[in-house]
Amino acid sequence: MGALPATLRRIIGKQAWCPPLMDRINFSPPLLNASGSLGYAPKVENQKTHSFLGAFVTKPLSMRPRTPARGQRLARVPSGTLLHSGQPNPGLSAVLQTYGKRWAESPLPIIAHVMGGSNDPVGPMIERLEMQENVTAVELGLPWDISIHEAAQCTRDALGELPLVVQLPLARAYDLAGAVVDAGAQAVSLGPPRGASPREEGGLLSGRLYGPAVFPLALHMVEALTHDGYPVIGAGGVFSRANATAMLKAGAIAVQLDTILWRENAQALFESFNE
Repeated sequence: MGALPATLRRIIGKQAWCPPLMDRINFSPPLLNASGSLGYAPKVENQKTHSFLGAFVTKPLSMRPRTPARGQRLARVPSGTLLHSGQPNPGLSAVLQTYGKRWAESPLPIIAHVMGGSNDPVGPMIERLEMQENVTAVELGLPWDISIHEAAQCTRDALGELPLVVQLPLARAYDLAGAVVDAGAQAVSLGPPRGASPREEGGLLSGRLYGPAVFPLALHMVEALTHDGYPVIGAGGVFSRANATAMLKAGAIAVQLDTILWRENAQALFESFNE
């Protein structure tokens, strides 16, 4: 039996059959870039970076364009970086027009990261992504303050022919995992935790927290989720081969790398990882 279109899934209100995530993407090596770390598509000039990745995850996508956050968007904090970008993007149509051909020609399978929990409907985005060559899975990003009920509904709205990974906010991943897997997600991934830092102009800058200090929290969550039987793509604070290996030994099916990829020594750290 073949996979049912996303529209029909929503009409019948049931989860239809979809090829398992690991049948569609062979995470070899078991390293991915985290959404937002390497742009919308693999770049020719970054081939060395891509050589140790098993798949490429796009920047967050929304149906309509989003503008950058105003004012200060980045703060250096102890052992890391606080980022408040507003997740700007030109909208799905513009991204497909600009990057669709590069996705199709990429030697890496493409995982499209779709923003969930916003005013944009998720279903129409999934239907368009299903028609894109070499898009092999969808990662649905959920906001940090989403309710369990909303997380489950957003997951159901994103079901389609493509395997679905749901990115959960790190601090709430254990509470949300059961609801999204029961709703049809084939795996979960871990989004960055939230933090705050004093703004240069006064007040607080709130945003996503990256850096080595996140790793112990992320590793603990990977262990807790895999212990309960959830397929997990680990992420958060992975800044060394030892960090990535520890997440895999804790049961993660793959590991995402974020701001470590902005460093010149990333290739030296992770090349030939799975050999």
